[in-house]
Amino acid sequence: MDFYAFNCLPRDMRAALVWQHGRFLAIRTEMSCSVVLYHMNEFFAEVWYSPEDNQIALVHGFGSRKLLEPYLDVIDLKELME
Repeated sequence: MDFYAFNCLPRDMRAALVWQHGRFLAIRTEMSCSVVLYHMNEFFAEVWYSPEDNQIALVHGFGSRKLLEPYLDVIDLKELME
């Protein structure tokens, strides 16, 4: 599955796939949400969790290097390439 197909799925299904198949890479805070980055083999996924609402606000997949920039100080992408 590529990130285009992943993003077409309902949010709850995307979240379930991340929990089942994703590899945790990093966490950051953005706009009062915890944003967790996962590697999904063919792409990356972010899960945005809102502690105020106690729920997942967003789950999206991407392949853009630009969207990885907030994480580059805390993850080593070399190990993903092995």
